[in-house]
Amino acid sequence: MQIAWEVFTPAAALAGGALIGLAASWLVLMNGRIAGISGMLGGLLDRAGDWPLRLAFVLGLLLAPTLWWGLIGPLPTIQLATPLPRLLLAGILVGIGTRLASGCTSGHGVCGLSRLSPRSLLATGCFMLSAGVTVYIVRHCLGWA
Repeated sequence: MQIAWEVFTPAAALAGGALIGLAASWLVLMNGRIAGISGMLGGLLDRAGDWPLRLAFVLGLLLAPTLWWGLIGPLPTIQLATPLPRLLLAGILVGIGTRLASGCTSGHGVCGLSRLSPRSLLATGCFMLSAGVTVYIVRHCLGWA
């Protein structure tokens, strides 16, 4: 994947980050729930008692790009040169990792760190370290781009 730096918009990135923080804060203050995507989706699949909230959360994630495209403008073009089997393997490994860590980057990195959770600090550090090691192995040892 390539980043088109000539069209990078720091204001939009800052606004997006602020909206994520506002939404996560709203969810925890109004419902006592953490805005962790893996937890929301996992609870929805397990048919947890608060499934309407979880369904609304997941639907919001799916509908947001459509609303952006309809109200603001076209979405960036995504080009993936990675073969589908490799993407599926990566998705499975991420799913296993989120189960082992009791959450994902949104739950630990956004919500947990903002609550000064030591467990989230450790989990986020492990996410970042494993991401760096994975990039090194994939690019420099295996030669995959």
